[in-house]
Amino acid sequence: MTKSPDTPDTPNARTCLVMAALKIFAEKGFEAATTRSICELAGANISAIRYYFGDKAGLYRAAYTEPMCDAPCHSNFETFAKLPLPEALRLFFREFLEPLKKGEELRLAMKLRFREMIEPTGVWQEEIDAEIKPQHEALVLMLKQRFGLAEVDDDLQRLTFSIIGMAVHFYVGQDIVDSIAPHLLATPEDIDILADRLAAYAIAIIDSEAQRRIGA
Repeated sequence: MTKSPDTPDTPNARTCLVMAALKIFAEKGFEAATTRSICELAGANISAIRYYFGDKAGLYRAAYTEPMCDAPCHSNFETFAKLPLPEALRLFFREFLEPLKKGEELRLAMKLRFREMIEPTGVWQEEIDAEIKPQHEALVLMLKQRFGLAEVDDDLQRLTFSIIGMAVHFYVGQDIVDSIAPHLLATPEDIDILADRLAAYAIAIIDSEAQRRIGA
C-alpha cells in the first residue's frame, strides 16, 4: 500500500509536533512562530501539520490545550456535590494541582497562557468558558449548600475566588515558590501533600466565614 504524501513519517510525529509547537509558541507567540521552525524542532515534515491539524491555527490550539487535557480537573463537577465538603475540597485541590506534576511541560503551558492573555487568539476565552467557569461554579454551589443560602451573594463569590486563588498562586508564582521553597513542588507526593493542606486551609476559611455570617 502506497503511503499518502501527507502521512507522517513516524507514529510519534503528532506528539512531537504538539510539544515542539508548545515550546516555540510559548517563546515567540502565535504570529512570530513559524511552522517551519516547529517542524524542524519536531523532526517532522511540514505536510504533517496539514495532515494532523489542518493549519497553523489548528496546531496552536492543540499545543494550547492538549498538554493539559489529560488532567483530571476536566472531570464531571457533579461528583463534588455528592461528597462531604472536606472530602470534596481535598479532591478538588488534588485534581486542580495535578498538572503541576508535569514539570517543564507545565511551565511551557503556563508561559503560553501568559502570552495568550497578552496576544489573544480566542482560545483563552474558550478555556474560561469551558474549564474555569465550571470549576468556579461547582465550588460556588458547594459553598452555597454549606451555608444554606437561597441565592449566591457577593461574599460567597469573594470566598470562592479566595479559595481557588490559593491554588492558582502555585501556577502563576511557580518561579517564586521554586526560589523560596522548591521542595514544596519537588515530587508528585509533595504536590499531593500541598493539595491536602490547601483543602484544610479552605475549611478553616469557610468556618471563619460561617462565624462571620452568624455574627453579622
